[in-house]
Amino acid sequence: MSTRRRFIVSFSAFAASARAIADWPIRKKKLLPPTPVHVYFGTDTNKGVSKGIYQSTFDPTKGQLTPPVLAAATGRPSFLAVSPPGPGRRSVYAVNAINDPAATVTTFTLDPTSGSLHQSGQVPSGGAGPAYVSVDSTGHAAFVADYVGSAIASYRIQPDGTLSQPVGRLDFKDHKKFGALGPVSSRQDNPHPHCVTISPDDRFLLVCDLGTDHICVFYIHPETGELSDPHLFTNDRPGCGPRHVAFHPNGRWVYCINEIDSTIDRCLWTATQYSDTPQGLLVNANFSIKTIAADFPASKNTAAELAISPDGYFLYASNRGEDSLVVFSIRAKDGNLTEVQRIPCGGKTPRHFTLDPTAEWLICGNQDSANVTVFKRDTVTGKLSGPTQTVSIDSPLFTLFV
Repeated sequence: MSTRRRFIVSFSAFAASARAIADWPIRKKKLLPPTPVHVYFGTDTNKGVSKGIYQSTFDPTKGQLTPPVLAAATGRPSFLAVSPPGPGRRSVYAVNAINDPAATVTTFTLDPTSGSLHQSGQVPSGGAGPAYVSVDSTGHAAFVADYVGSAIASYRIQPDGTLSQPVGRLDFKDHKKFGALGPVSSRQDNPHPHCVTISPDDRFLLVCDLGTDHICVFYIHPETGELSDPHLFTNDRPGCGPRHVAFHPNGRWVYCINEIDSTIDRCLWTATQYSDTPQGLLVNANFSIKTIAADFPASKNTAAELAISPDGYFLYASNRGEDSLVVFSIRAKDGNLTEVQRIPCGGKTPRHFTLDPTAEWLICGNQDSANVTVFKRDTVTGKLSGPTQTVSIDSPLFTLFV
């Protein structure tokens, strides 16, 4: 038989439990604001002002960069990559884009607290004018495109984060293997590999060759990092000058920005899963769109960079000449693009831009106006507003968030 005391104790416990259940949906922990992150700018040291890689801190709650300071003196670091997160310290890789066959790739060890860079290695790039470096998501292999030297090189990443000597080098002047040159003799005088983009599954390498109008697809040997013979893709539009590619988050669509004719193509991507000789293939989706306004002279513009929002709804591109940033929506049913916005970049010659880790801001490096501009991004509409901040830095060529 229940006593009054037992009833009071039982009722109190029930009431406390009921309050806890009632309060549970409301008592979620508040999300902490994103913390400031390190940002690195590669610059053009050939002009005698910049000295190498500059470091800043970006506050994503305010969209503010601190004044850049020199992080590492190195020759013309035009493109940067960072090793994936892991138990040890991370490494930053910079191509030294000098027009000399003895050009190099330099490795820097990153201090996670201060963000300082310490040179830990340097190896040959495999040719003159290296323009791109990429690292696979496992941190085992790296690749470099030598724009002037008409070659690409592959590397193993050693336990200390430095690069091995090149384990493979492919000369794109082998026209039987890589195709004939395009028709624009002033720009397509030689093969010009402009990017080495790794597929999301780390199995394939896509190389845009501005000189032959091809995208070359290679299988990456998982043990050695060496490359197979290429499969060549063309959009059947000679003189377009492919520069960079980006994979859509769905892994099925690949977008290519073409430098010479200022266009973006959409391609379909497929790859064999079970084969002794895996193949990755691009298929022409017969979709192309201009990056410049209809009334802007194509001869006065070169398209530069493209990036896709993490949600896959928007694509961004930059134009050197029109000096603009362009926002395209990505149609969910087929991946085709529709222009949403065209906005001045806030400077001159926007060679490279990138979204910050929150994807709420876009940072644009304007090579010929000695500044970096910050834009606020509306994650619903995709549109940009700004510049909300303009920071002085001489000849910015690349922006890397770490």
